[in-house]
Amino acid sequence: MDHLSNPNPVFEIFVGTLILIVIIFVHGVGIRTISLQFSKSWARVTSTTSHWRLNLMLAVTIAALAILHFAETLLWAVPLYIREIIPSMRDSYYYVLESYTTLGEGNIALPDRWRLLGPIIAMSGLFTFGWTGSVLVSIMTDFGKFDRLQARRERVEEDKAA
Repeated sequence: MDHLSNPNPVFEIFVGTLILIVIIFVHGVGIRTISLQFSKSWARVTSTTSHWRLNLMLAVTIAALAILHFAETLLWAVPLYIREIIPSMRDSYYYVLESYTTLGEGNIALPDRWRLLGPIIAMSGLFTFGWTGSVLVSIMTDFGKFDRLQARRERVEEDKAA
């Protein structure tokens, strides 16, 4: 472990890149799973589906996406804690959440020999949040199309009644 006491930027970048690849892979699997479940639920939506069921479906999907991000940040925090880069698990997780969300408040800092991990953690957050944002846009597009179709149906029904 003595070789880890001096800064080695190549090693830092290598370790950070390996974990980044794992995070992106986990995110991809998670996004596919969440999207597939949403699609299966959406396929059962009809014009008679109640609003509370649609809202619940949206809430469950958003919760699943949030849980995915919490799991990914945990995947960053555990190695920092196990390798004693940050001595407490709570501080390790806090540091990763700050970096991953690019908040960067700076209450906790990595030791000098590991400080390149912070920007790599931030890169993983940028990648995964961007990907999650695109999934949410797609989901909300489906909701928008459904709402427009419902509005047209209601207008046709009103025209027939008049």
